[in-house]
Parts: sequence; structure tokens; C-alpha cells
Amino acid sequence: MPRAVTRERDGGEGKARPLPRVFAVANQKGGVGKTTTTVNLGASLADLGFRVLVIDLDPQGNATTGLGIDARNFDTSVYDVILHDVPLEDCIEPTTIKNLFVAPATIDLAGAEIELVPAFSRELRLRKAVEQVRDDFHFVFIDCPPSLGLITVNGLAAAGEVLVPIQCEYYALEGVGQLLRNVELVRGNLNPDLEVTTIVLTMYDGRTKLADQVVQEVRSHFGEAVCRTVVPRSVRVSEAPSFGQPVTVHDPSSRGAIAYRALALEVSGGAP
Repeated sequence: MPRAVTRERDGGEGKARPLPRVFAVANQKGGVGKTTTTVNLGASLADLGFRVLVIDLDPQGNATTGLGIDARNFDTSVYDVILHDVPLEDCIEPTTIKNLFVAPATIDLAGAEIELVPAFSRELRLRKAVEQVRDDFHFVFIDCPPSLGLITVNGLAAAGEVLVPIQCEYYALEGVGQLLRNVELVRGNLNPDLEVTTIVLTMYDGRTKLADQVVQEVRSHFGEAVCRTVVPRSVRVSEAPSFGQPVTVHDPSSRGAIAYRALALEVSGGAP
């Protein structure tokens, strides 16, 4: 696959980031829109013509079902990749969306935290697997569980960038400080290239003064890493997973779908 370059804003000037790009989508606080952002941003980038892989690292498997993949219909999953050295390409499933693929999760991952403890090079097992397929995709999104155990460490060690969804609600930054400390630990010990490049504000409700205060606080705290696009709170976004679809398919004209398409343009630099 030819090497491509995306442009990121950097004080008004484009900062080139070569493809492929591998993101760990992480925030130890639950319910902030990690899986929603992974699925919908991935689908929107695929619509732009990029080849996208979603790796579901959450034992709940919400990214898997949210992309219409039935856990009963495949033989191998991310669990087998991490614990049994199964090649990642053997468990990748196509979705109904062109250019979008998923490495599915099953409930087996719930036990992987404990099973990994005695494993050899336990923190780097996903990284080795991703290295075998990364050149087949433009974007890889690793949907990490809402915890900071060995599974999330595997996700951070396998990525080059961290994408942090932050909800526009009270206590929005709670837990983010701990996540950033863990990113520093992973960078210092396992993955020196890891950096937090992308902060996405989610669940924005323009009717509340609090939401605007959170937006201002996050922007002042993280500066250029915060995306201009803010994802609104949306019923359509919330109900789309129950149909096994991204919101861009479920209701393409909804506010949530429009926001995620704008976010995809921003993250990719706008160049299909």
C-alpha cells in the first residue's frame, strides 16, 4: 500500500503524520463515548475511502456488536490473538461497510487480565500482532476497556497515538490525569513513540452552561490536541448500536452522523 500522509493542525500549520496511524481509544472513566467514537469515527473514515480496522479490546464486545458482528459467528477473536499467538489477520472480519473491518472481542477477554499475568512479554502481545497487519490499513483503532489493567496496557503499547473521548459533563476530567500518567509510564517503559494527539469532546448538550464550561476547560488544558468538532448528545447515536450499525448508516442526516463525518475529515486532514 502506498505511503500516504495526513495533515494535523499545529498552530495553524499542517503537521504531517504518515499513514498508517494506530490509535488507542482510551479513558478509564466508563460511559464517555469510547466505543461510540471508535465505531463512528472508523465508519466515517471508511466512507472517505480509507481502509480502517477496529480492534475490540473490551470484553463487553460493544464495538463488535455495534458493527453488526455476531459473536457466535466466528471461530477466533482478539482473545486468541493475545493469549494463543493466533495471527491477527486470522480473526479480522469484514463489516457491511466498505473499507471497514473489525477484530472482534468475546467475553473470553474478561479472563485475559489474569491469564496474561504469567505470560511472556505480556504487555507487547497485541503490538506484535498489529505490526503484522498495520500496512494493510490506513487507520487502526484499538477500543480499550474502561480500566487500566494489562489489556489496556497492551492497547497503549500497540499504538502510536492515544485518542481520549471526554464527555461534556461534571467531573469530565476525572480519571484523565491517571490515564495521562499511565501513558507516560507506557511511553517510558514500553513504547517511546506513544503520544496523546487527539481529544474528542462527546455528549455535548448546548442547552447547558456546564457543557460550555467543560469545553473551555478541556481546550485550555489540552490546547491543540482538542478537536474542533464537538459531538452532540444524540438519541440516534445512542440507539444505533442496537441495530448493529454506526450512526452514519442508521441515520446519515442526524446531528451525530454529521459530527462524526466532520471529525473524520479533521482527524484525516480532509484528504481522502
